[in-house]
Amino acid sequence: MITDAIRDEKVLKFKVDYNDVRPQFKALEAEQDAKKLSAAENRQALLHPDRIREITQYILNNFRQKTHRLQAGGKGFNAMLAVSSVEAAKWYYESFKTVQKDREKPLKVATIFSFAANEEQDAVGDIIDESFDVSAMNSSAKEFLAAAIADYNALFKTSFRLDSDGFQNYYRDLAKQMKAGEVDLLIVVGMFLTGFDAPTLNTLFVDKNLRYHGLIQAYSRTNRIYDATKTFGNIITFRNLEQATIDAITLFGDKNTKNVVLEKSFREYMEGFTDVVTGEARRGFVDVVKELEQRFPDPAAIEKESDKKAFVKLFGEFLRVENVLQNFDEFASLKALQNVDMDDPAALEAFKAKYYVTDEELPALQAVQIPSERKTQDYRSTYNDVRDWLRREKSASEKAESSIDWDDVVFEVDLLKSQEINLDYILELIFENNKKIKDKVALVEDVRRVIRASLGNRAKETLLVDFINQTDLDQLGDKTSLIEAFFTFAQGEQRREADALIADENLNVEAARRYISVSLKREFASDNGTELNALLPKMSPLNPQYLSKKQSVFQKIAAFVEKFKGVGGQV
Repeated sequence: MITDAIRDEKVLKFKVDYNDVRPQFKALEAEQDAKKLSAAENRQALLHPDRIREITQYILNNFRQKTHRLQAGGKGFNAMLAVSSVEAAKWYYESFKTVQKDREKPLKVATIFSFAANEEQDAVGDIIDESFDVSAMNSSAKEFLAAAIADYNALFKTSFRLDSDGFQNYYRDLAKQMKAGEVDLLIVVGMFLTGFDAPTLNTLFVDKNLRYHGLIQAYSRTNRIYDATKTFGNIITFRNLEQATIDAITLFGDKNTKNVVLEKSFREYMEGFTDVVTGEARRGFVDVVKELEQRFPDPAAIEKESDKKAFVKLFGEFLRVENVLQNFDEFASLKALQNVDMDDPAALEAFKAKYYVTDEELPALQAVQIPSERKTQDYRSTYNDVRDWLRREKSASEKAESSIDWDDVVFEVDLLKSQEINLDYILELIFENNKKIKDKVALVEDVRRVIRASLGNRAKETLLVDFINQTDLDQLGDKTSLIEAFFTFAQGEQRREADALIADENLNVEAARRYISVSLKREFASDNGTELNALLPKMSPLNPQYLSKKQSVFQKIAAFVEKFKGVGGQV
């Protein structure tokens, strides 16, 4: 029973959005009568090119938000799109190819179906199983699926064919790539909507009528537990399944089952709520932000240990509620509004059109105060600083003398990683900002802010700043040239600093180079085994200074690896 599994925290709740922003199709999207939906004119209306294109564009516009890929380079999650028929799958697949044709980084889209893939369901809403037998498909469906498999083969360097064994092998490989997060969006009719479990899948877009058992089965593809960033299964329906969802949920319990199975609303997360099931009171985003800005207007000025702890707990609360809210379209529009010039009528109209905001709704959005991106980066930087201080810099004697107990503090590392930016993104930012700013001091300040807010690239701050200061960026005509120039610079600095470290510490040259190279390859230094001992200068292990020397060398190499991991080259 899904209610028991959710209460026992074995699976997650569902957050269901009923997306009905296409007024000309609204009545048909709300239709529940199977006979009316199967009528030829209604089937064609639901497959109208304008409707398919609008939904395709919505998915592309919101995909990064829904799958937690807001930061460039973030792994995030992947998604499925459940459609009503093979014909619908074909229309959507072709629409994604067309709309993404000129995109620099298009989503990796795949599809799968077989014979008997259609809208019909039995009395309890079971999704009809699809067979691996492709011989019964008509020629049009076969031709389309063969072309889609060919696209997949080109993408993943495979060679699957549309015969019985080839199709089964394609199914298995597709399942593997979905679980690995390598396919961004999978378009399905019935296959994969039952029995397929992938914790990396968090979003289901739905353009088909579901009910009862089949609805719960399909929704349940999204609610497998992963980590702190995945708080619920994300469901976005392009048909009005609100009553069908309530009916399916109440089939498994009573009127209160809805509170167990479905997530709270945007308004509740913004303003706060008391959980009906647990009785726990939860503060809203508005109150958390208000306290954060009142107590810590300048996070860089935090010095007292008690303030550090209070800040970490409060900003952790901010990260948790923001992680939930980023799944809501309303929050995306709220954040986007911060960057709109309200004195520019064209920019304002473009914003309202993109986020489906009316003139009546705009004042309410304007009234909500959220931290700017720059302020959030400053908060994140201080949060990382305190974490580093607690882990590395606070001495054992300080910990012993401190009256502050940190045992009840949990650093939200998973949430920080979900917002992580990669090195290529930082380098592209340097290129773009240099074109705008033309001032290295201001450029360095902006880049420092971004790097310090990054969990994985903080150690590269001096490397990146030195690159900016020592390079004529105006001579680099495109992003690729700047990226290549950085890696050349970084590899030179890596060799120079490695030579200096080996010489300064009087290390065994060959053993040290070998140990550092292995550490760079695996992206961390380890003091397990004998490799570290082998590179140390000759000294008896009984020498009182041996252990302190070993620890000192290890810490310096670990810092070196943090700084240069990912830049390539030889030491």
